[in-house]
Amino acid sequence: MNAEHYNVTLVESDEGFAVWCDALPGCCSQGATREEALANIRGAIRDYLDARPEIEAHFGTRIQHAEVAV
Repeated sequence: MNAEHYNVTLVESDEGFAVWCDALPGCCSQGATREEALANIRGAIRDYLDARPEIEAHFGTRIQHAEVAV
């Protein structure tokens, strides 16, 4: 079985690390260390992918991405 790869963003703070998956809206986690945050987001991504049929059934094609200039 081939593993899928997803880019994630990590933000360090005094409390640890926040992390989210760039390609999966709302898929986020955290951890006290970078390693813990990465392990937690792996689990969150798996859960998100398992729930994807329900998410798509509820939101359908209303999820969109756009680029804006500021």
